[in-house]
Amino acid sequence: MIMQGSRAWCAGLLTLSLAAGRAAAAGEVGQPMPTLIVKQLDGHDLDLAALRGKVVILNFWATWCPACRAELPVLEAFYEKHASEGVMVIGLSADDPHERKAVTRALQGVAYPVALLVDAKVNAFGNPAVLPMTYVIGADGTIRTRLLPIKGGLTEQALAAAVAALLPSDSRVVQRGE
Repeated sequence: MIMQGSRAWCAGLLTLSLAAGRAAAAGEVGQPMPTLIVKQLDGHDLDLAALRGKVVILNFWATWCPACRAELPVLEAFYEKHASEGVMVIGLSADDPHERKAVTRALQGVAYPVALLVDAKVNAFGNPAVLPMTYVIGADGTIRTRLLPIKGGLTEQALAAAVAALLPSDSRVVQRGE
């Protein structure tokens, strides 16, 4: 009985490891963005391919992740400040479907589109290997940067540095102190 449980646990771990490997391979810097079509919390469909021509910041997060929740106001402030320059922020929650109310509560004051990963019709990114994980995708549809959790968390300066070179020179993001 213990052996069967151990085998199931090992098989599950192997499946998770393989899925994490596929997620990393699907979202490599320098590669075209994977396909993502998902129903947003507001009920509208979001097709990542339709955002080609914009710089997209795609943030994988969850309500149970303190670092993820800490990034929400940073992402919102960046979105509010730079949306008119062609920058789009999208949040993808890794929460379970039954946590939809918790996700909605966590998003008070967030204006950018958010969806649950489980609501994806097509998700070639796969499940993230770590949370939070943020991709910066250029207007040409190429993944330019993948920002992983670091000590101190995601900052507006880190986002500005990742996005600045991707915008036309007449609308470049200016980092504080310049």
